[in-house]
Amino acid sequence: MPPPYDRIALDHVVLRVEDLDRMVGFYRDVLGCEEAHRQDALGLVHLRAGPALIDLVWIGGKLGRSGAAPDRERPNLDHLCLAVSPWDEAALRAHLAAHGVEAEPAATRYGGGGPAPSIYFRDPEGNAVEIRAA
Repeated sequence: MPPPYDRIALDHVVLRVEDLDRMVGFYRDVLGCEEAHRQDALGLVHLRAGPALIDLVWIGGKLGRSGAAPDRERPNLDHLCLAVSPWDEAALRAHLAAHGVEAEPAATRYGGGGPAPSIYFRDPEGNAVEIRAA
């Protein structure tokens, strides 16, 4: 039996974080996400990434105290992927390098839009991030 809806899309991803301000700065200033909403009483910041959100939950806040901080042995998730347009690998690498971010070599990988070039790197708390051509 098919599900009772016609369309499905990713709405949001939630990352547990130790340094909320640093992570907001990274996703805003380095990756270009916009702060959409902030719930300080909960320790939660919603960042817009196209039609979806990346939610950052501070581990010292009301929501975040429910568990331990993620680390390389217990990550938040395998990785999150952001599709960007236009794709200019040299400009993207220069931008990341200007922010002290080291990226892995580019490769063609399969994603939501089919095969496309992408690169991987880590955010300030070690979460893997992939940027790919939209």
